Amino acid sequence: MNGILPLWKEPGMTSHDCVFKVRKILKTKKVGHTGTLDPDVDGVLPICIGRATKIAEYITEAGKSYRAQIVIGESTETEDASGKVIEKKTVDQPFTLEQLQKAAVQLRGDIEQTPPMYSAVKVNGKRLYEYAREGKVIERPSRVVRINEIAIDESSLHFDESNHTFMFEADISCGKGTYIRTLAVMIGEYLGYPGHMSKLTRTSSAQFTASDCVTLEELAALSDQQAVLKPMELGLSGLKKISVSDTVASKVKHGAVLPVTPDWPAEMGEPVAVFDQQKVLAIYHLHPEKAGMMKPVKVIWTG
Repeated sequence: MNGILPLWKEPGMTSHDCVFKVRKILKTKKVGHTGTLDPDVDGVLPICIGRATKIAEYITEAGKSYRAQIVIGESTETEDASGKVIEKKTVDQPFTLEQLQKAAVQLRGDIEQTPPMYSAVKVNGKRLYEYAREGKVIERPSRVVRINEIAIDESSLHFDESNHTFMFEADISCGKGTYIRTLAVMIGEYLGYPGHMSKLTRTSSAQFTASDCVTLEELAALSDQQAVLKPMELGLSGLKKISVSDTVASKVKHGAVLPVTPDWPAEMGEPVAVFDQQKVLAIYHLHPEKAGMMKPVKVIWTG
């Protein structure tokens, strides 16, 4: 059994929980997820089965989109609704769509984020959430992430007069490593208020969307579970590609270092998916030491 299972992760489960359950349902050990989703988050989580586990990192690195609910007027220790409120500032009147859009424009493109203390990022061999649970706040490295789009849903704008907070929803398209809850905090900061993310759904990952997905319950009930697996080639849609002849394909399957093809499409260090006429065989890149040659990064089909 080889392929990609577009799973709809339900709230209350970790990504590792999903892998464990898929292993049991499909009765196979070679299963891997494509990026951690917090337990409270639901949505699209592609699961790699069999040989597809070799390409999991390329799905993880592909773009993702989310539907986020953001509250302005309160911040929490975790930057989402699971943590206790640590700062509050009264919102006296509703924000306009124009004000929110102006904040969104400022945060598009390449921006710098500092991972939240309640996250799985490791510093000095220890995960940040472990320091946080000990009551420690430590220095952590900032990183640049890509925000492609933040689209405010005008129909979602809601002013809570009793709690003096303002809530809205946004559709966010972004690159690898983005913390949406940190983005919610940054939007609040731009507006001059504390903020946090109150709900999050991942609506797409790489080429996979909600319409492709099945739940664990639906998967278990299927008589033909193989039928819901997507070809692993879909998970490589973000990579440049070349096709090779049958003669070259047999060498690719053995992981050979080969002369660069005339139609080589990539720069040094950039991965390229190598296909025969039917399927992806391997991932190659330019040889860093031998000019005019290409070498394998991963061989997917061998023999």
